[in-house]
Amino acid sequence: MDAAIRQTPLMPEFPRPIIAIGAGGIVRDAHQPAYAKANFPVYGIFDKNQEAARELADTFQIPRVFTSFAEAIEQAPAEAVYDIAVPASALPQLLPQLPDGAHALIQKPLGESFADAMLLADMCRSKGLTAAVNFQLRYAPFVIAARHLLDSGVIGELHSLDLRVTVHTPWHLWSFLQDIDRLEILYHSIHYIDLVRSFFGEPSGVYAKTTKHPACAHLAATRTGILFDYGEQIAANIVTTHGHDFGERHQESYIRWEGTKGAIVARMGVLMDYPKGTQDVLEYYSSATGDQWQQVPLQGTWFPDAFIGTMASLMRRADDPTAELATHFDDALQTMAVVEAAYESSEGGATLIPGK
Repeated sequence: MDAAIRQTPLMPEFPRPIIAIGAGGIVRDAHQPAYAKANFPVYGIFDKNQEAARELADTFQIPRVFTSFAEAIEQAPAEAVYDIAVPASALPQLLPQLPDGAHALIQKPLGESFADAMLLADMCRSKGLTAAVNFQLRYAPFVIAARHLLDSGVIGELHSLDLRVTVHTPWHLWSFLQDIDRLEILYHSIHYIDLVRSFFGEPSGVYAKTTKHPACAHLAATRTGILFDYGEQIAANIVTTHGHDFGERHQESYIRWEGTKGAIVARMGVLMDYPKGTQDVLEYYSSATGDQWQQVPLQGTWFPDAFIGTMASLMRRADDPTAELATHFDDALQTMAVVEAAYESSEGGATLIPGK
């Protein structure tokens, strides 16, 4: 069955030229490698750090380096799509400058709070933007394959989804994260929140706690536990810590789906030695096919391959208004609502133990 397990996204028939806004680490490590691999044409790039923009242009043979956001918009072909990879705090200034009716892929998160997200969504609506948020984990080869296995009934009815991350994350690579008030949930576990929603829909609520780590006490919270409330029959939870700097032997980075007839486990290798990473692994167990775990040979990795999927879906929507755009800003708004609920739960504190 492995050869028939889908792992790649639907692709546009005619890729559109990309206007890249931002030349940070995620663009270098994921966006541009993905577009090169998919043969998506990058028309030009802009970043306030012109040296960084020129370096990326040289590395990925991008023919134009724009000197301003206005110049990028002015010179963009009419059919271009915009890849906006900037900190969330910059979005309120950039989105209003996009041409009315433009197609844009926005780096997550959609703002720094749910209130911000609602304002940004209103901006997108008022300008008639076709905009998606780059929740690319949905398009990682192991997630596409897991969804295929689930849709095929291999593990029966899905009832549990667990995400566990115990790694050492080099937060120093992102200078803009050094003095923000919200970190782990908003910039990391948000991917997992979005993934849980993509499988189970909207939870009625969440229980959450996010805390600092003594190894990086100067940062906002970098450890998180989240339990989703989907009633009595479904369990979903996220547990992360990013300060496990004791070698890879006992590090963890996995997603586990459990169903009535089996289970699927994916190891997210990129987090184990970021950004270099280790190999992604996908295995499944099905009572219908015997009592042994089977490994699925993967045809790509989360970084960079998943970034092909989010851009491909935007290009397909640009060509066909009826094409699915799974990470449309309206859907991303619901992920931001869960993020906000998680922070409110954490700040509200636990239920007090009687007698204490």
